[in-house]
Amino acid sequence: MVQSKAASVDAFMAEVGDERRPALERLRALCREELAGWPEGMSYGMPGYGPPGAPVVAFNDQKQYIAFYAGQTAVARFADRLAGVDCGKSCIRYRKLDAIDFDLVRDILRDVRARREAGA
Repeated sequence: MVQSKAASVDAFMAEVGDERRPALERLRALCREELAGWPEGMSYGMPGYGPPGAPVVAFNDQKQYIAFYAGQTAVARFADRLAGVDCGKSCIRYRKLDAIDFDLVRDILRDVRARREAGA
């Protein structure tokens, strides 16, 4: 998919292939649960979440992987639990669906929210 032209997250999810849809739906559900009250919308062609103004967390369905964007600080703070996972500066790339650690994703989302609310 790389960069979707979908106008809404629902439309984005409708574009996702059947194989990856359950994983992306679970990522979306975690974002909505842990970031409740933060707007959900499309930003840079992918679902994004954050306090009003700018998304802080996002995910995307790329050709070779599912990408979860949580920021440089989150990737650094959870580096020990991300050992062996393909990471960029602010992105976590899951090439295999069964490699997605949803408990870790939940912890990252909680950390991102706590830091944002503390003004960090």
